[in-house]
Amino acid sequence: MLNWLIEPLGFEFMRNAIAIGVLIGILSAVVGSYLIVQHMGLLGDVVAHAVLPGLAIAFYIGMDIFLGAFIAGTISTFVVAWIQTHSKIKVDTAMALVFSGFLALGVMLITTLKSKLDLHSFLFGDILGVTSADLWRTLIIAIAVLFCVAIFYRELIFYCFDPLAAKAMGLPVHFIHFGLMAGITLTIIASMQSVGVVLVVSLLTGPAATAYLLVRELHLMMVLGAIIGVIASVSGMYVSYYQNVPSGSAIVLIISGFFLLALLFSPSQGILTKRSITRRAKSLLSKYRS
Repeated sequence: MLNWLIEPLGFEFMRNAIAIGVLIGILSAVVGSYLIVQHMGLLGDVVAHAVLPGLAIAFYIGMDIFLGAFIAGTISTFVVAWIQTHSKIKVDTAMALVFSGFLALGVMLITTLKSKLDLHSFLFGDILGVTSADLWRTLIIAIAVLFCVAIFYRELIFYCFDPLAAKAMGLPVHFIHFGLMAGITLTIIASMQSVGVVLVVSLLTGPAATAYLLVRELHLMMVLGAIIGVIASVSGMYVSYYQNVPSGSAIVLIISGFFLLALLFSPSQGILTKRSITRRAKSLLSKYRS
């Protein structure tokens, strides 16, 4: 068993992949928790795909592609907020329109500019190709985002659960909104190399949504979500190594498995446990009446 665990660690690419998986597992769960409590899980999908035009333009003009991705991802969140504020369109419709529009623009730019950008690697990722530079960039992003979350934890909770009350209390809600969107965009940029923009949504929403079914407090949701994200990332790497299957897909399927188990067997919200609790309550009630 010990040899089974140690053998993959003899390769540098596996050590880098597991290290970046742990960082992304923690970061995605913490940031994703805010998306879940705001019922904005689709926003991660929007930003993940909206970075494509930024990648294409930055690559064409010789700019840092991750800076281009950050600018495009942030702009997409402001477009969603602008549509929601200035029209009767609901937020889910606005996100769907921005998602499809930015994705189409990205594909069009890559084709028109005859870019040599490897679209496949950004869509589906390559965690086994992670370099030391990628690892350091992800570590810096993770420390910066988690530090900001720790500093502004109370303000973020207030804004996420009741933005109107937060505004009435004098909190800078526009600044908080921008900071939250910047954190989400940076998390997606950090995750692109490992699982790609298509699967990064699973890391953002899966562990946090699983924890949401199991605990009530936001800080517990973040901690439990981070544990689930780390376990899924590391075990997905081992499954990929020993079974020769795509690592990104293995990680996402394990996350989906955790969510399914929580959905069925959560002590308070599980589909199967709720029926058992209801039957037990009815039985006790009938005994009491008799």
